Amino acid sequence: MGEWRGERQARDARIAAGRAHADGKIVPAAAVVDLLEAILRPGDRVCLEGDNQKQADCLARGLSACDPEKIHDLHMVQSGIVLPEHLDVFETGIAKRLDYSYSGPQGARIAKMLYGGQIELGAVHTYLELFARYFVDLTPNVALIAGVSADRDGNLYTGPNTEDTPTVVEATAFKNGVVVAQVNEIVDTVPRVDIPGDRIDFVVEADKPFYVEPLFTRDPAAMTETQILIAMMAIKGIYAEYGIKRLNHGIGFGTAAIELLLPTYGEKLGLKGQIATHWALNPHPTLIPAIESGWVKQVHCFGSEVGMDRYIRERPDIFFTGADGSLRSNRAFCQTAGLYACDMFIGATLQIDLMGHSSTITQSRVAGFGGAPNMGSDPHGRRHHSHAWMKAGREGQIVGDPALMRGRKLVVQLVETFGDKLVPTFVEKLDALELARKIGLELAPVMIYADDVTHIVTEEGIANLLLCRDADEREQAIRGVAGYTAVGRGRDRAKVEALRARGVIRRPEDLGIEPLDADRALLAAKSIKDLVHWSGGLYEPPARFRNW
Repeated sequence: MGEWRGERQARDARIAAGRAHADGKIVPAAAVVDLLEAILRPGDRVCLEGDNQKQADCLARGLSACDPEKIHDLHMVQSGIVLPEHLDVFETGIAKRLDYSYSGPQGARIAKMLYGGQIELGAVHTYLELFARYFVDLTPNVALIAGVSADRDGNLYTGPNTEDTPTVVEATAFKNGVVVAQVNEIVDTVPRVDIPGDRIDFVVEADKPFYVEPLFTRDPAAMTETQILIAMMAIKGIYAEYGIKRLNHGIGFGTAAIELLLPTYGEKLGLKGQIATHWALNPHPTLIPAIESGWVKQVHCFGSEVGMDRYIRERPDIFFTGADGSLRSNRAFCQTAGLYACDMFIGATLQIDLMGHSSTITQSRVAGFGGAPNMGSDPHGRRHHSHAWMKAGREGQIVGDPALMRGRKLVVQLVETFGDKLVPTFVEKLDALELARKIGLELAPVMIYADDVTHIVTEEGIANLLLCRDADEREQAIRGVAGYTAVGRGRDRAKVEALRARGVIRRPEDLGIEPLDADRALLAAKSIKDLVHWSGGLYEPPARFRNW
């Protein structure tokens, strides 16, 4: 008969070692390094909570300060590589292998470390993919998480930025792992119990509140007329034509411009109540005018956004909130909603190739892609219909029994033909393929595969890839909206005009849009200060966005 309790005994030994540095479950911030060196073992799988926004930064600093002679070769399995400490541990040898989803702020550094062999990369995952592996083959031995407050029994209040915490704790606590939570304060009674205390082994009262990145705040003052033109085309040529009510917006100025055009341009088109009513979305400040003018009925959130707490508290009919009034976010649930309950994902990317494959991986940055591959994919498991889903399915299906026709999720790439520093968005070959070759990856980190992409929108027009009947048509449709990039200049003009005649490519004038009408005067809010006014003073933007 085998030994069936080895993992449980190992867990008990870790906790016993950790208790030498705790008062019950409470550990002072000054003892974090001692605690971690007591509970960690070389080669452990460790989930250090680095979410899209919320960071377990006190624990990250503690982990990076551990003695590499004692703690080394860790396998980090975490959503975000956001803080410098997340990579410091690889430079010192504390960590060796990495599986992650997103690394925006550390994208350039992680690229150098990958090319330099300092990180052994497992894979760049989508969020749901990584969460799923927590329950199969990447189960953490130790989880280092963050919350707003806890009582002395370990009951945890995560507040509006719950994000990944429930998923990480579930996988770790119920498979013989150790869970350590850093909190901003120890209280007698938490406002609500987001994570029960019996799943939390140690609580660290951090030396300062955990860091939250205002990742989804876009200043309307920075929006360009080109972005406004692209947004106008998307609203009229996609949202209106498909009747998109359930959707997700990716991060970026293009989608923020759409949000600010709904109460103005959308109102002019008579679309209120017909589009953009139900959202899977972080609480974007640029959505405030659409909420206040009655466009939005409901929003479920992956996480929160800095400065939006008071506004959300006063809009419980729109947001999911607890009895205490604060937002209840959950990245795993919201990713699932975006995958199965939304009819459209619309977002940006850094590179698109001739077939429509896209990636945010470039030669100099490995930014990861978070949830975009889930949000931006067509889920074959869907079994409920909607007008938008069925219409897209009919456009994409050219053979087969109509009675067995399935719908299609709309996956829209909203990009300018040239990005920052006039780097072309459209390329012959993705840089992700070269990265895979250089570091020996069997699977290149493509963000959204071409067979999921239905539309590409640029300042040149809309390419409806659903209407393309072969690979050559698809390539020419993409070239046809690629502008003056090398890819765009390589178009077959006769074929592109034929595609335009069929409606595969539509220019602004084909949609009845005059490019000169794409003016900042159309924006419902033209500055962060305008957003504050729209909110009735409830929105409290981060200091770096205040210029008044």
